Amino acid sequence: MLLASALVEVILASLVALPLLLYRLKAKRWQRIELEYPTNPHDAELVILLPIWNEAIVIEKKLDDLKRQYPCQTSLLVIDSASTDDSVDKVKRWLNDNSSAFFSSQVIEMPKRLGKTSAVKQAIEYLDNNSYEGLVLMTDADALIGQGTITRLYGWFANPSIGVVGSSANRLTSLSGEAEYRSLYQMLRSAESKIDSTPFLEGSCMMWRHGSFSASNLNTNANADDAQIASLVRFGGLKSIFDGEANFTDFAPPTIDGQRRQKIRRAQGLQQMLDTLAKQHKLPKDDEFSKIFKTQRFLHLAAPLILFQVAISAVVRWIFVSISGMPTGYEAIIHAVLAFIELMILVSWLTYRNGIKLPLVGTIGSIATSFEYLFIARYRNSRAIQSHMWEQHSDVRKLMDRF
Repeated sequence: MLLASALVEVILASLVALPLLLYRLKAKRWQRIELEYPTNPHDAELVILLPIWNEAIVIEKKLDDLKRQYPCQTSLLVIDSASTDDSVDKVKRWLNDNSSAFFSSQVIEMPKRLGKTSAVKQAIEYLDNNSYEGLVLMTDADALIGQGTITRLYGWFANPSIGVVGSSANRLTSLSGEAEYRSLYQMLRSAESKIDSTPFLEGSCMMWRHGSFSASNLNTNANADDAQIASLVRFGGLKSIFDGEANFTDFAPPTIDGQRRQKIRRAQGLQQMLDTLAKQHKLPKDDEFSKIFKTQRFLHLAAPLILFQVAISAVVRWIFVSISGMPTGYEAIIHAVLAFIELMILVSWLTYRNGIKLPLVGTIGSIATSFEYLFIARYRNSRAIQSHMWEQHSDVRKLMDRF
């Protein structure tokens, strides 16, 4: 019984660990590729798309942040998801007091709150109906865009093969562990961009070529609208890339529970996107992006379930040992090795998820916690628990207002 449960545990763990390790090794190799930044000028128009819902605390600071010199003719499109505070009034007053800040401005007021993806879809359809042919910069109200970032993103579109570009997050938080997660996340996005394209970008600051995807393909019952857009652009034939030199600043929720809820919600949206788009689009075997997309689909959808089976196998082995007593001979060696690995992973996971930073095990804790959140997200999606509308982290807005 001990050998059987140990064998099952090792085989199942290998099904996840080996692809994950190989993907990281590939990513390091891809990182050596140089992406050439275009130097030739272009004159595409730019619309800044700002979706809002109850952003009265930060909206004026956000608009002040957007009031700057741009490399082109720039308009502002604000779409409000039926705010119940005075967000819209503050936007209109600010625009009236700063009438020269943008070439033009428009505020769309939705009669009912339907979620951010619905708001983004309606904004894109508005641009379609007005025969817009330029670029779109989408940004969140709780993000401050780095100096020079918009110009940096804009410059990429001199290359006609580029469809969407995302930027890196400078995520301010008092909790430990976030730095390890961000470092791994941004390394993978950068590597994927260099070999072909990344399916994941951050909607807090991303720019795309209008018309590079159809708004009708957005799943409005899911969040992760940014990842949906990145992947749809690539499936449409243009590239989706991450630029680490472009950046924005925002705040992670200052509590462990707040960060946990945010990451589980994000994981739900990514899982829905990966599952839905894989069914809608044929993935060629030899295409690099198809390989990236399939790997991410496996890691987000199948791997959490496999690792749950690994945990069950470990529990079964420990129950057997507690009933039959400690094994002897080679069985004792196998049990001891597995027990050591399990203890290291358990300590890494518990310390990381509780905001305690330990040397050497931070990456292990980050990966273990990520799979925990993915498993919870998988369960929530299986029960059709919606995540595309959520209550704001008011503490995050207050942090930004004081920043």
